[in-house]
Amino acid sequence: MVRAFIMVKATSGDAEPLVADIGALELVVDAHIVAGDYDIIVEVLADEVYQVLHEVSTRIRGMDQVADTKTYICLE
Repeated sequence: MVRAFIMVKATSGDAEPLVADIGALELVVDAHIVAGDYDIIVEVLADEVYQVLHEVSTRIRGMDQVADTKTYICLE
């Protein structure tokens, strides 16, 4: 299994509704609003790295309220 953490920067005022939308995605294990440079931290779990990258590039980055993302794949 591949575990990754995605930092998401939301457009102004959109973190709360965005965390609910992201949390409903199939590969998402957990999503939380956080303080700092990014607004949301998302944990995903997939069978392959490709699935993580696809989830980020098409589903998460495709949401209108997403301004930026940064993906960290765990090396466990």
